[in-house]
Amino acid sequence: MSGILVDDDPRAGRPSDGDAVIELIDARKTYRTGDIEFEALRGIDLRVDEGEYLAIMGPSGSGKSTLMNILGCLDVLTSGSYRLGGEDVAELTETTLARVRNRRIGFVFQQFHLLPSLSALRNVELPLVYAGIGKEERRDRAEAALRRVGLGERLANRPSELSGGQQQRVAVARALVGDPTMILADEPTGNLDSQSTADVLGLLDELNDSGRTIVLITHELEVAERSGRVALVRDGMIHDDEVTA
Repeated sequence: MSGILVDDDPRAGRPSDGDAVIELIDARKTYRTGDIEFEALRGIDLRVDEGEYLAIMGPSGSGKSTLMNILGCLDVLTSGSYRLGGEDVAELTETTLARVRNRRIGFVFQQFHLLPSLSALRNVELPLVYAGIGKEERRDRAEAALRRVGLGERLANRPSELSGGQQQRVAVARALVGDPTMILADEPTGNLDSQSTADVLGLLDELNDSGRTIVLITHELEVAERSGRVALVRDGMIHDDEVTA
């Protein structure tokens, strides 16, 4: 997988010295409200290599959502370090971080986050619009991404004309269209029926089999067991990190 360059920062896209996509070292996150402090992450060490499929599990309040926000560059650490593709995220400017989120990380959320007024094709094109990609290339890449997730015949359909499982497939296509380093999926099957859940998990399996790095946030054991490794988060720490397959 080739690196993706960020226009205003020549370091962005630089390959890692090793093959780690994610490296967290003594990662800590503290929230403060007045005189009250809450330590959401309490010294997490985590490495995810290129091509891995990691599931992060934990109950409500365990810190897994905070960890997801850190990994997705949606929040920053209070202390410790986070290296994404070999780069220290703390050293990147806000502009660069926004481009990193758009180009290196493909997000898939429980709520789909599709714009209801736009077709499937236009929804998938959106990250490329923000990246400044030309109209013709945007369309070609969005069509290819939708074909890859089995929706080549649904380009013109709006979200209301698609099932929940199909909407999540559109969301996966949108995550893929920028050729990101990793897919970060936050409870991607939480709003789906059993058949749609199986379809979406099968799609993630296929993406991982083709070499894509997957990080999946879930509270469901049967979903986590589809991955190659499970990290159990409790009380802001990783208590178990083991290979499942």
